[in-house]
Amino acid sequence: MIASIRCSRIEGEVKQKYEYLGYDTCAGASLAFGGPQECAYACIGLGDCATSCPFGAIILQNSFPVVDPAKCVGCGSCVRACPKKVIELIPLKARVWVPCSTQDPGKTVRALCKVGCITCKMCVKACPAGAVSVDGNLVHIDHEKCLAYGPDCKEACVEKCPRNIFRPFIAELKRVEPAKNAA
Repeated sequence: MIASIRCSRIEGEVKQKYEYLGYDTCAGASLAFGGPQECAYACIGLGDCATSCPFGAIILQNSFPVVDPAKCVGCGSCVRACPKKVIELIPLKARVWVPCSTQDPGKTVRALCKVGCITCKMCVKACPAGAVSVDGNLVHIDHEKCLAYGPDCKEACVEKCPRNIFRPFIAELKRVEPAKNAA
C-alpha cells in the first residue's frame, strides 16, 4: 500500500477564501470555517501529514504534500492526521486513481476547480470491471476488482473522463520520482 493524495488543488487553481493566521497546522486551519481553500474538500497544505510520517515519506512542495514511493510503507499515519481526509492508502500496483475528494455537485466543482471531479459517471459506465462507483458525489475505485480484471480494459475510465481527473497511477509514481531527489 502507498499513500495517495486525493486532491488537485494546485493544478485546479483552487483559490483561497481567506488568509489563515492561526496555529500552523491543518487541524487548526480546518477549525476556522473548514479551512482557507474555496473547495471544502481541498488539501489545506500545512503539512500535518508530513509531520506525522515516521518515515519522512511526505514532503511539502508549494504547500502541497508529495509522497515519495521509495519511503512510504503504507502505515496510514498520514491518513489519520489529515483533517480533510484527502489521503488514502491504495495498492502500490494500482492501475488508476482519482486525485480529487470533492463531494460537491458538478456545478459547484466547476466553479471552484478547473480539474475536479464533476461526478458525471462516465468512468462508472466505461469500466468493464465494475470497479468504479460513485457514493454521494465521491468517486471510489475498488482496486481489487480493477487489478483482477487486468489491463484488457485499457484504462477506459481514464479515457472517458472529460476533466482528465482519472489518471494512470504508474504515471503519478514516475512524476514524483524527481521530487525525492529535491529534498
